[in-house]
Amino acid sequence: MTISRRVVRFVVCAALAGAALPAFSQKIRVLLGTPAPEGSVWHDVLLQMSQDWRKISGGQVEVIIRHSGVLGEEVDMLRKVRTGEIQAVALSGAGLSHADPGVSCLQIPLLLESYEEFDYVRDRIAPKLEERFRARGFVVLNWSDAGWVYFFTKKPVRTLGEIRKLKLWTSPADPETEKLYRDFGFQPVPIGLNDLHLQLKIGAIEAFDVPALMALLQQTFSLAGNMIEIKWAPLVAATLISTKAWERIPAAMRPELERAARRAGEQERGRIRRLGDEAVVEMRNRKLNVIQPDAAMLASWRAEAEAAYPKLRGSFVPADLFDEVVRLRDEFRASRQSKAAGDGAGAKKP
Repeated sequence: MTISRRVVRFVVCAALAGAALPAFSQKIRVLLGTPAPEGSVWHDVLLQMSQDWRKISGGQVEVIIRHSGVLGEEVDMLRKVRTGEIQAVALSGAGLSHADPGVSCLQIPLLLESYEEFDYVRDRIAPKLEERFRARGFVVLNWSDAGWVYFFTKKPVRTLGEIRKLKLWTSPADPETEKLYRDFGFQPVPIGLNDLHLQLKIGAIEAFDVPALMALLQQTFSLAGNMIEIKWAPLVAATLISTKAWERIPAAMRPELERAARRAGEQERGRIRRLGDEAVVEMRNRKLNVIQPDAAMLASWRAEAEAAYPKLRGSFVPADLFDEVVRLRDEFRASRQSKAAGDGAGAKKP
């Protein structure tokens, strides 16, 4: 055999051997951006997912987390996923709505009253939302909570009319919400979240609505001084990966990775909620004036919110999803009332 034939045979054998190797022969790195602060419970969810993925894949899938908004505002991170600069994001509902507006159906003001209602609705509507995300090039790895949103103000107020007179913070990356507030008579001022602290100090912002735990972690509550203890809306959160990045991972491995991601989100859900409740107590202990509504005040807020629903339906929230969330909410309440009636009847039996 000549030298040239040996070389040809070696090359052919090497090519065949390479073709026989699994496609998953190189480490896959998933760069994930999030506004979640380092050390926060939301960051812990991502760390757990990262550790589980490394273990499941034998070190071949590595999730690299860029926390604390170092990659920009939420909408900036979504753009980077679309351009391939990063592969995944963990965002609040404000950012998720830019990936698909359908997620806003879980954040309708004063529609849901408890985490029990929220869980019932979200668990049943999540498959539809995940289909919508997939159609836009995203796979939902897990759902999480950011907590109940409350209004914080520099002046003690009790009505939405009084809040309308204040300069209200909104994200510059969320022009839809800014327009929505403006349409309802508020005075939205778009400012980056990292600048909120300074703008509160100088009076450029007089009110903002965020989850209690976020206000505590960022210490913005101390500059506001007042909080209205009305659960304005739940702020949903989720972790997304681009479909392109997801499909780079061998199909046989994906189900176990997805289960691990969802498990990480579910395991921390209770702690997120507990910390949110504890944040209100902690802020009150630090001299925050927590305004507790009486029945008349709460009824007034609900009446104003419900009057806005026809305008929200079909604009802020797709009409079919709005209707489905209302149906599921009513279904949950009817089931709970039926159970309570049954329990009461049983208690009266001798």
